[in-house]
Amino acid sequence: MTLLDHIWPTTATINSYGHLTINGCDVVALAHQYETPLYLLDAATISQHCRTYHEALQHGYCGTSSIHYASKALLNTAVAQFMAAEGLGLDVVSGGELYIALRAGVPAANMHLHGNVKTRAELEMALEAGVGRIVVDTLDELALLSQLTSHHSQPQAIMLRLAPGIDADTHAYIATGHEESKFGLPLAVFGEAVDHIRESPGLRLSGLHVHLGSQLFDDRPFVQAIELLLDRASWLRATFDITIDTISPGGGIGVAYTTEQAYNIHMWAQQVGRALEAGCAARGLPLPKLVIEPGRSIIARAGVALYSVVATKAAPQRPRYLHIDGGMADNIRPALYQAKYAALLANRAHENPVEQVHVAGRFCESGDVLLRDVALPYATSGDLLALASSGAYTLSMASNYNQVPRPALLLVESGTATLIQRRETYADLIIRDSALPVREKGLG
Repeated sequence: MTLLDHIWPTTATINSYGHLTINGCDVVALAHQYETPLYLLDAATISQHCRTYHEALQHGYCGTSSIHYASKALLNTAVAQFMAAEGLGLDVVSGGELYIALRAGVPAANMHLHGNVKTRAELEMALEAGVGRIVVDTLDELALLSQLTSHHSQPQAIMLRLAPGIDADTHAYIATGHEESKFGLPLAVFGEAVDHIRESPGLRLSGLHVHLGSQLFDDRPFVQAIELLLDRASWLRATFDITIDTISPGGGIGVAYTTEQAYNIHMWAQQVGRALEAGCAARGLPLPKLVIEPGRSIIARAGVALYSVVATKAAPQRPRYLHIDGGMADNIRPALYQAKYAALLANRAHENPVEQVHVAGRFCESGDVLLRDVALPYATSGDLLALASSGAYTLSMASNYNQVPRPALLLVESGTATLIQRRETYADLIIRDSALPVREKGLG
């Protein structure tokens, strides 16, 4: 059995026992120690991807740049600290993400607050913390921000997120740049938004932003987006003498989950950087800061999910089912938009596949099938299943459906595993509950 190098963590190997190892840790031993379901994050893979982005921007763009990790992909205290140590800022999309990032010690000035719906309380929290930029999605949000900042001595830097009307080749559920998207200001109200900002002393328009979607493998939509943003920046300068200092084409760079080829980040940065440089030169604009927001492409490949096979079920003329102890509550992606994964038996990783099976989760939904028609060695109860590229949008979207506690998360580094998020307990499931007062029978 040969591991697909661009799908599993960079440190993944198979040891002499036939066990999958990550960064010097035998995952079978970790599963025995911490139980399953269990999620692992490889520190080396995350660091390598962060370095790749730093190097790609340095060589691909002549102006200044910064990388903000899209926290929605996966966030807890340790992940926030890790990203900050790698020189990344954070994009947060809720008061909860902002709270975690602040608790982790990330400077608020290194954060952007995103989100198409930000409550008044979240905006007040961000303003009080001093976040670097707020990315505005609607005219109503702009009006509220204007009110909240009207008495500030220093204006709050904001970016306008536009809905550019650019269709990207991805699943409909993760496309965000088309005209009917719930995200971003329609281009038709751009002038109205600018007028509102000009009348708001507490706000400063510092940047323009788009996000086209997730799992994108084509440079062309990003180049289109750069051109569109620069057209708006040129108009702002010519009409109001407003110079935009930041341009962001968002994130969404694709990740290989099965047989796709890994995206060349250096090539992407060159295409985007050249488009920005040439576009500014053609319009007589100074080079702005280029801000990008990768999430999945930094952390997805670093993650491995481990499950125990609890039972099997054969059906005539159909693939067998392997029933595992996790599923859609810790990884909703297959049920939500038919996401696919590569898998192997972690305790028999050296063995070649001999059959195709379906891997069914434990949750009470027919759609809870984690893998369909995946090739594996003949598996039985007690085998350990590993899913590659499980770092993004798995635990971050996890739930307690069927009142099942969420898995633990380990960071593995140089042969050592550190528990960075413990497994939930049954007691955690009722920590928010309040019992009804004692009532007499027959009353009420």
